[in-house]
Amino acid sequence: MHGTTIRHDNRTQQSLARLEALAKLMDGAFVIPGTTIRFGLDGIVGLIPVAGDMLAGLVSTYLILEARQLGAPGWLIARMLANAFLDTAIGAVPVVGDAFDVLFRANMKNMALLRRHLEKKGLRVGGVVIEGEAVRAA
Repeated sequence: MHGTTIRHDNRTQQSLARLEALAKLMDGAFVIPGTTIRFGLDGIVGLIPVAGDMLAGLVSTYLILEARQLGAPGWLIARMLANAFLDTAIGAVPVVGDAFDVLFRANMKNMALLRRHLEKKGLRVGGVVIEGEAVRAA
């Protein structure tokens, strides 16, 4: 689809923030103590045979549908679907799949793809800058 238009409004920024938060929750919300290894709910629900990986796959599909509504072109959607399919298919394999879920991070990869695409199209993607001072309470 050539000439895909991307909304440059507040709703787009809110959608991106929501998708970023969901991707982080699924792929990197927690840290294994004493290491730098991050994991998310995908790695946890993936421990439930079949149903856990299906649930994680549905969340990945939701992220992709939202990306489509934000104007992502077909080639990008196909790439995102391939990441989600790979994560879901290999994640369904006992033990090996659970480790793969922690290391592959399909949702974070998909959000990076979407972010890069939107930036190339001229949409400033990033967090909100809040001015002020940080004060640590003792």
